[in-house]
Amino acid sequence: MSSTFSAPTPNPAAWPVDGGACGTLIRAFDWSRTSLGAIADWSPALRTTVSNIVNSPVPKVLMWGADHVMIYNDGYAAIAGDRHPQAMGMDVASVWPDLWDWNRTILDRGFDGEVVAFHDQPMMLARGNDGAEQRFFLDLFYTPVHLDDGSVGGVMCTVIDNTARVGAEIAVAAGAAELRAITDALPVLISYVGVDHVYRFANSYYLDWFGLTPEQVTGRHLRDVLGAEVYAERLPLIERALAGESIQSEGRMSHRDGGFRRADIRYLPRFDADGIVLGFHVLVTDIEERAEREAAVRTSNDRFRAAMEAVHGVLWTNTADGRMRGDQPGWSALTGQDVDAYTEYGWADAVHPDDAAATVAAWNAAVAAKSVFVFEHRVRRHDGAWRNCLIRALPIKDAAGEILEWVGVHTDITEQRAAEQTLRDQADHLQRQVRHRERAEEQLRQLNENLEARVIAEIGERRQAEAALAQSQKMETIGKLTGGVAHDFNNLLQVVSGNLQLLSKDIAGNDRAERRVANAMAGVSRGSKLAAQLLAFGRRQALEPKVVNVTRFVQGMDDMLRRAIGGGIEVETIFGGGLWNCFIDPVQIENALLNLAINARDAMDGTGKLTIELANAHLDDAYARRHEEVQAGQYVMLAVTDTGSGMSADVVAKVFEPFFSTKSEGKGSGLGLSMVYGFVKQSGGHVKIYSEVGEGTTIKLYLPRSREAEDVEVTVDLGTIEGGTETVLVVEDDDEVRATVVEMLGDLGYRVLKAVDAQSALNVIESGIAIDMLFTDVVMPGTLKSPELARKAKERLPDLAVLFTSGYTENSIVHGGRLDVGVELLSKPYTREALARKFRHVLANQRQRNAGLAARQLTSAPVALRPSAGGQGQITVLLVEDDAVIRATTAELLQASGYVVVDAASAEDAMTALQTVPIHALVTDVNLPGASGPDFAVKARALRPGIGIVFATGDTAAVPPGTGAVLLAKPYGTEALQAAIAAALPGREIAVANEHRLEREN
Repeated sequence: MSSTFSAPTPNPAAWPVDGGACGTLIRAFDWSRTSLGAIADWSPALRTTVSNIVNSPVPKVLMWGADHVMIYNDGYAAIAGDRHPQAMGMDVASVWPDLWDWNRTILDRGFDGEVVAFHDQPMMLARGNDGAEQRFFLDLFYTPVHLDDGSVGGVMCTVIDNTARVGAEIAVAAGAAELRAITDALPVLISYVGVDHVYRFANSYYLDWFGLTPEQVTGRHLRDVLGAEVYAERLPLIERALAGESIQSEGRMSHRDGGFRRADIRYLPRFDADGIVLGFHVLVTDIEERAEREAAVRTSNDRFRAAMEAVHGVLWTNTADGRMRGDQPGWSALTGQDVDAYTEYGWADAVHPDDAAATVAAWNAAVAAKSVFVFEHRVRRHDGAWRNCLIRALPIKDAAGEILEWVGVHTDITEQRAAEQTLRDQADHLQRQVRHRERAEEQLRQLNENLEARVIAEIGERRQAEAALAQSQKMETIGKLTGGVAHDFNNLLQVVSGNLQLLSKDIAGNDRAERRVANAMAGVSRGSKLAAQLLAFGRRQALEPKVVNVTRFVQGMDDMLRRAIGGGIEVETIFGGGLWNCFIDPVQIENALLNLAINARDAMDGTGKLTIELANAHLDDAYARRHEEVQAGQYVMLAVTDTGSGMSADVVAKVFEPFFSTKSEGKGSGLGLSMVYGFVKQSGGHVKIYSEVGEGTTIKLYLPRSREAEDVEVTVDLGTIEGGTETVLVVEDDDEVRATVVEMLGDLGYRVLKAVDAQSALNVIESGIAIDMLFTDVVMPGTLKSPELARKAKERLPDLAVLFTSGYTENSIVHGGRLDVGVELLSKPYTREALARKFRHVLANQRQRNAGLAARQLTSAPVALRPSAGGQGQITVLLVEDDAVIRATTAELLQASGYVVVDAASAEDAMTALQTVPIHALVTDVNLPGASGPDFAVKARALRPGIGIVFATGDTAAVPPGTGAVLLAKPYGTEALQAAIAAALPGREIAVANEHRLEREN
């Protein structure tokens, strides 16, 4: 056994590893001739089981599949006798035809998932060339082997040959004189009882157990020695023994100490030459200590599992020389490594480089010494963070003292080490104070009192931290649960919504049916809102934060709030001067403020005063230390105060918990405040509540400050929807959702391909079929996830557009609560109109990227700017496009055409350029972050009346009528771009200048 840390190059053909003669036989066997197929096609469960069997010193045989194909080890080969090696790869019925009736019943029970065991089972097995049968006594343990889907793939039988022992027991019972000489030296109750239940023989151990000499036992009835209660319990087994059955059981036996002890009891019938039962031998072994040890082991295992759960330890196993193999869910969850990454010595890649050498040295020392491995190092967690972990690993040894494997635990002690360092720092500080004050007894006494108070405070803070940890774990569990519920719920809503929209076309003109469909769609909308609330309080929603001026935002909600709370409530809004902007999702903060206002209305019974206050706030380090999850820094504080009934302290403690409500049954879901809390926390903010019974309630939301300029939200009239003729690959595991979206897309004119999971979709992509767009659900079954599918699809089809959809995005394309950069997402449930517009937008942007990249490849060097003809000078174009690739390529096309280009990623940035640079033409996308393209065009024309406007968009229906602008559909090339600018420029002189410039360049 090697004690080094180097990993040999694996040889896939040399499997199974080792395994003795049977291992060699398995490697050489042509398994493709059996129902198991070639070894390379075997399932992980089959390969793992076979590897364990052939390397086991205990006789084992695996019976796999519907035809019970046999695979066994060297130990079982000895039991098979002359049936080996022909039995390898054959079915059980052919190998053991004389035992098939027995085996068939046991195998049926095993394939039903039942564990079956037999002790000292007599079996007549034909051995030798003459086919003579021999009597064997075997312990048989049948264990079902489960596959990943929970079904049973085969049954493994472990065989213990007890023939020699049972023969010895029978031989011991053969002669009383020899029995006496032998049995008196054994710490086992050994006796012989006649058919009349009277002792004929007893060894000297009866004196130790019952306090009776053999002479006092012999001739007495079993009832007199055992006691009436125990005798009644054992009587059924005694009668079976007198019927000729050998019996082994566990039971209790009265002891001379006045109690009972657990014992292993065996009844061996004795026959005369004619097979008549003369009586039976009794062998009783005291197993009280063994049972206590087994109970202690079970208790220890239970404690270990509980301790693992309590400390969040990660359990793993390694081979004797430190290789990690097989399924290691704990390690994978900690590090994010998949099985390919951590297999063999790949787990070491997750160890901090600075700790790797010391870890290897300590590990090799533990392997060499075959001792416990205790170490501490840093491990890269799945999110990339380095965590301090305490490692403790124990070697599992065989009877010879050689290491079979290691079982270890990684325990995250990062917070513990930080706390210890804090305590050490505090202890150092206290020691310095003691040294400075050691001459003053009174000051020392005061210092001790202060120390005691600080210890009490530390204990209090520790308890608070433990409570906060428990709450965090609770919220994480609830978040995962609600995320899954929301995912399934949104899938269900998508099926209902999609079919209602498809149905609406079939019932057009039927007013009554249309009203019912409209009512059903309203129900879908309410369900979607409920799912959004579930994701919000579970902190699982995909936020779209923007820079928001809260003062303007709250003022814009004034009418909405007054309508929601009614005229009986006075509303006062207080704004501080110089309020900062904040970085927040405007839709979610609107929902949060509306929820708080409605709760306040209910608390005031429709009459009272609602005060909304806005102010800048700074939460310092001291405040952050007192409040879990709060980061010290600058915030915008939004407070909502009512004059309602208020709440008691115990109600306040639970008010943010999901489904908790102070309202009467049926008046609220209990999700409003928990949604507000979850959204603010996910956004990096903080929530504080103040309330007293009869004094009203104040809820303060601390929203993270932003130093950037405000993003202005503008609603654009999207006009009619359009379909297309492109080929779309739909990847959706839910059958009903997939059927609905396929029909919707087909109705819009698209050619639709479909796949049930990511791997199936990748097979379609690799088949060579031309595909324009990949439309895939985020949460998919299988090992290949949707983001990885999208990456591989783009590698194979660089021009492919990708659009994700989900009712719950998990953390695959959302990090920090926000969509990853460049990711397009259509949230479920969505309408037919939203689906159509999103498709046109994504397809058009992708085509523009493709066209721009092609143009950049054709341009080998920058084109020098030249003045225009006719003395008009150069034409300056303001380009506004949020997609970086499209913006860069379009700018190069414009420069190559001789224009001066000023580009911007948003309307807000473009406004600055418009105010400082003379601009002749504006080329802008319609869908921009912040202000929309049409809204910015209105402002640009107001500032520069003569400016030409070109809308470059893939969603042509999104351009409102009456803008006086030129429409340029994506994707576009150089000629279309030049023609659009020429058509948009006012005045014949500039148009002629542009024509001259084009002639010179050509």
